[in-house]
Amino acid sequence: MRLLAPIVLTAALLVAAPTAAEAACGGVKAAKSKRNLVRGPEPLVIGDSVMLLAVERLARAGLYANARGCRQWREGHRILKKRKRQGRLPKLVVMALGTNWHIRRPEIARTRRLLGPKRVLGLVTPREPGGYTRDARTLRAAARAHPRRLKLIDWVRFSRGHGSWFGGDGIHLTYRGVRNYVRCIRRVLVFADGPKDGAASARRHPCASWRR
Repeated sequence: MRLLAPIVLTAALLVAAPTAAEAACGGVKAAKSKRNLVRGPEPLVIGDSVMLLAVERLARAGLYANARGCRQWREGHRILKKRKRQGRLPKLVVMALGTNWHIRRPEIARTRRLLGPKRVLGLVTPREPGGYTRDARTLRAAARAHPRRLKLIDWVRFSRGHGSWFGGDGIHLTYRGVRNYVRCIRRVLVFADGPKDGAASARRHPCASWRR
């Protein structure tokens, strides 16, 4: 019994550690869309700490914005899974994640399968600590492989050379950065009612490189 007590205590600490770490990242900041772009569930953007300052502007652009510090892809996927069970999954979902951990192609594929063929997944390339672009390359490759259902929003490319858009870490946004971040993401709203072909999907912009 004396040996069992430390083992039980250690296990309890291991279980509690992630919960404590997540709590330290703060709670969810969310805002409903201020514009009615579609019938049914409004387009949704899910983000991490980078998006916190942009939530209200994204809502004014026509998206339901949901951000939380330290959020990783698996948490974003859980949000979508819950919405699907509730019948509240929109035709357009944007994932603006990757700052806190690497995104793997199988994770993107799992989310794409969850959304199904009648929905579009927007992928925002994240700026990473130290200037790494591993996740940006992963998202670009995924979008090239599934061009109709995955739309790349290349924030890394669009923001390159614009130091005034970021704080000292080169990742989190200033107010000028927020304006341009929202300009970049709102380009994907042409897919608010799902996948499409034709002129609307061919609009060009430095952060939105999709083609017909």
